[in-house]
Amino acid sequence: MTLPPTGRLFGTDHGTDLVITREFRAPIEDVWVSLTEPDRTARWYGRWDGHAAPGRSIRLQMAFEDGQPWSELRIDACEPPRRLALSSQDESGAWRWEVQLTPHGERTELRFVQHLDTVEGIGEIGPGWEYYLDRLLAVHNDTTMPSFDDYYPAMKTYFDQLSLSPR
Repeated sequence: MTLPPTGRLFGTDHGTDLVITREFRAPIEDVWVSLTEPDRTARWYGRWDGHAAPGRSIRLQMAFEDGQPWSELRIDACEPPRRLALSSQDESGAWRWEVQLTPHGERTELRFVQHLDTVEGIGEIGPGWEYYLDRLLAVHNDTTMPSFDDYYPAMKTYFDQLSLSPR
């Protein structure tokens, strides 16, 4: 089953932002703990350990990637329950992303933003984030977890052909 991709690109003063949104039938506090508590992140992305605080680093195990690698993430901002910004550096380069939550009654909009220096590799990056955000949604809705095969390579062309959207 191929799911429709939702990512969009927006130009910024410092590069390009990849933006993907999801809506949850849950209060903002519930979505927040799914992003910040290790036992909850383990269900859809991976477990983490360390002392989480702005300016500090944690170790995160990417449980659904080949080899389940560990990476170090720096917490750049943590504004409960609305915004979490993280960054890391690995062999692929620098990664900077944030999650912004907006309440709408008993629903919550999640806006995922990856700050890109270049759109090179967006055909691999975009499908991965769509997959993980849908895993998070499946946890909240208590539905079947998606298969990565429904995202990549099925969404690669969509992301490779994205052009900048107006702000």
